[in-house]
Amino acid sequence: MLLPSVSVRPGRLADAAPLSAFAARIFHESFAAENNPDDMAAYMAIAFSPAQQERELADPANTYLVAESGGAMVGYTLIKPGDDAPDCVTVRPSAEITRFYVDRPWQGAGVARLLMDAAVEEAHHRGARGIWLGVWEHNVRAVRFYAKSGFRDVGSHVFILGSDVQRDRIMWREIES
Repeated sequence: MLLPSVSVRPGRLADAAPLSAFAARIFHESFAAENNPDDMAAYMAIAFSPAQQERELADPANTYLVAESGGAMVGYTLIKPGDDAPDCVTVRPSAEITRFYVDRPWQGAGVARLLMDAAVEEAHHRGARGIWLGVWEHNVRAVRFYAKSGFRDVGSHVFILGSDVQRDRIMWREIES
């Protein structure tokens, strides 16, 4: 059940530093136990730096959606144009969810559902006929959530974490008109 104190808003340029810290913490908590610390550090230094968050927030092609409770971030998602979708995504245009994270204490409280609904709405607003994402094949909980959210596994692609070549499942869902 969703707690009534959670809301979703568009990300702002002023979110760059807090988003950087939040995103890095969540990513580390989610994947550090199963990955090499050097690979984690190398990836996180690039993907979650304040400068990178600022670039992504400033890019009008991107949409960050931030879930908050009492002014504190509890989750976020990043939606990008899906122009570089892998071949297994056959319906075009399809937007891409490049990041989708909810803080552990808020998992199971409806925040993920709220964020996903907002992400699908954003993709629909952009004129997308579908939405896709890559999810680490070992992230069983996320794969289950995406399947429950209407996504289906359509293929895979390579994800590089530092120097570690990993495989992400590509999941896609149609956006109803």
